Amino acid sequence: MSVLPTPFQTIGPFYGEALPFEGGAALAPPGHPDAITLHGHVYDGAGDPVPDALLEFWQPAPDGSRTGRPGSLARNGVDFTGFGRVPTDAAGHWAIRTLAPGSVPYLAVAVFARGLPHHLFTRVYLREAADPLLDALEPERRRTLLAAPDPDAGGYRFDVRLQGEDETVFLAFH
Repeated sequence: MSVLPTPFQTIGPFYGEALPFEGGAALAPPGHPDAITLHGHVYDGAGDPVPDALLEFWQPAPDGSRTGRPGSLARNGVDFTGFGRVPTDAAGHWAIRTLAPGSVPYLAVAVFARGLPHHLFTRVYLREAADPLLDALEPERRRTLLAAPDPDAGGYRFDVRLQGEDETVFLAFH
C-alpha cells in the first residue's frame, strides 16, 4: 500500500516552478568586455547540494549608480539592470554573468530554499575590503562571504552553506 505525503511532509514553495525568470543569469549585457562569471553551489547542513534553491542578486553598476531597474522583468540586452535571479540545477550549482559592482565591494544576495520559513540575506564580496560588516567578523566567519577567484570560469566562485561547518554568514534586518 502506498501512502501519499501530507501537506506537512511536502515543504514548499517550489521555487523552480513558481519564480522562473528568463535571462535572470545575465546581469551584464551579452558580449560586454568586462563581464565576469560568478558561480557556486548551495549546500544544506549535511553538505548535500540543494537542487531547488533560488538566488536573487542586487548590485550597483560599475560606476556606482543605481539607475538601472532592479527587479525589472524587461531586459533589453543592452542596459545593466543590477538584478538577477537564478535557480540551482540538479547538482545545486548556479551561475550569473555580471559586472564588478561600483561604490560597494559586494553583491547583495537573497537565498530561497525548501525548508526555510523565510529567505536568507547575505553578501558576496569579490575582494577583501574595508567594510563595516567584514571588519566586524572574525576571520573564519569573514571568509564565508569572500568569493574565490576562479580563472577557469572567468570570474569567481561562491558557495552558500545553509548550516553546519562553514555556514555562510547571513544578515538579519529588523
